[in-house]
Amino acid sequence: MRKLGICLMMVLLGTANFVLAQDQPSNDDFSKWQFRLRGIVVTPDESADIEAIGGDASISTAFVPEFDISYFFDENWSVELILATAKHDVEAVETAAGDIDLGSVWLLPPTLTGQYHFTGGDFVPYLGAGVNFTLFYGVDEGPVADDVDYDSSLGFALQGGLDYMLNDKWFLNIDVKRLFLSTDVTVDATSALGATVGADVDIDPWIIGFGVGVKL
Repeated sequence: MRKLGICLMMVLLGTANFVLAQDQPSNDDFSKWQFRLRGIVVTPDESADIEAIGGDASISTAFVPEFDISYFFDENWSVELILATAKHDVEAVETAAGDIDLGSVWLLPPTLTGQYHFTGGDFVPYLGAGVNFTLFYGVDEGPVADDVDYDSSLGFALQGGLDYMLNDKWFLNIDVKRLFLSTDVTVDATSALGATVGADVDIDPWIIGFGVGVKL
């Protein structure tokens, strides 16, 4: 999935450069608001530094809907607020105590990106960068731990995408994002291991989405 995300980002960047090279005149009559609904695949590119027992983290892929709102300052520049939430199964693997099922957790990572859109035809590529703030909630600690606590996280985001205009109002969309997301995790495993274990976990998900949008 990571290789697929990198390939898609490269294709989108190449398309953007091609469209920009066409030197098409801009249109001053543009829609200021844009809304998209996507189905997304959230694939963590996880790694972890686990105290005392060592090992690594394994975090499941999730398939969820995503909604975003964009505001355009002009035909090319916009800001986009991305809203989605996903549930992931979590496991500590290859530790000194073996593989440990840590249940599941919900992630809510609202992400704000600034974007540049390469206009001039029905194909409208864009590139973006911004920040995300991730909240963790709905923790199910699993059968081993007494409690699992995840710290909220502030991180960066990169984005590339392509809109294909069906008409002046409706369009199809493909979008690739990479969130640079990490959290400090505290696992209370007193009952099973007689200790509380801390871990620095990098989640760094790739998010690949397909959907439909409308300009207003």
